Amino acid sequence: MATLLKAATISQAIVDDLKSKCESIREKGVTPTLKVILVGEHAPSVIYTRNKKKFMERIGAKCEIINIPDNVSEEAFLKQIKNLSEDKNVNGLFVQLPLPKHLDHIDVGQLIPPDKDVDGFHAQNLYQVMAGDLGQNALLPCTPKGILTLLENAKVDLNGKTVAIIGRSLIVGKPLSLLLTNKNCTVTLCHSRTKNIKEITSKADIVVAAIGKAKFVDASFLGERRDQIIIDVGINHDSGGKLCGDVDFENVKDICSAITPVPGGVGPMTINSLGQNLITATIRQSGITV
Repeated sequence: MATLLKAATISQAIVDDLKSKCESIREKGVTPTLKVILVGEHAPSVIYTRNKKKFMERIGAKCEIINIPDNVSEEAFLKQIKNLSEDKNVNGLFVQLPLPKHLDHIDVGQLIPPDKDVDGFHAQNLYQVMAGDLGQNALLPCTPKGILTLLENAKVDLNGKTVAIIGRSLIVGKPLSLLLTNKNCTVTLCHSRTKNIKEITSKADIVVAAIGKAKFVDASFLGERRDQIIIDVGINHDSGGKLCGDVDFENVKDICSAITPVPGGVGPMTINSLGQNLITATIRQSGITV
């Protein structure tokens, strides 16, 4: 069976590091503070934001969930973001998606200052990534950042690797393709119009599935070399209601060299990355050395 790339193997080390840095920052008179805007009571969003709040408090940071009624006017919504963006006591800010239909045309990532954009989606942060940044100046998108951390912890030498990413979302596929390119990988970004996906994935050293389709990637997507690494970003439920990823785990676990499980793989790394971005943002804004 393939090696499991579990977040648990490195999460505690990340948490310990964040706790240490947070304590050092607090000793200098600043408490890293995250504000989360949650519009309405969308059940998964409520769970996600609560989990993020618990994580931030676990590392010693402050986190406030600002719950806004789902019938809020666009004017009031934008004013709330503006006020928090200008608040010097707020180090990180993001809007939990999805938004209600009357607000979903708003590109909220561009309304948050890039130095407080802990989600990593502001155009300025993404431009830095396009220019070759790996976090030296930009706040990186959380899930792609977490994937890189998993691979680096597994001591995967990315230099010269071929990577096939299935899914071209702005949240995962596109920024991940840039970050891996910055790591000297050769990346093919596949999507619904790609005609020869299986041919591409079968030749790739690393296959990333990020499309939101339960058990989409099976053995037919892999080659016969048995040394491929599979990164499963999906969070879905199968026909029986069981949590699963975009990869048919049982079907491929014995024909690849390493694979991220669902749950317990990429998911926890995303919130780890959010914590890292908050601490980085606080340090940069305050000028504190830790």
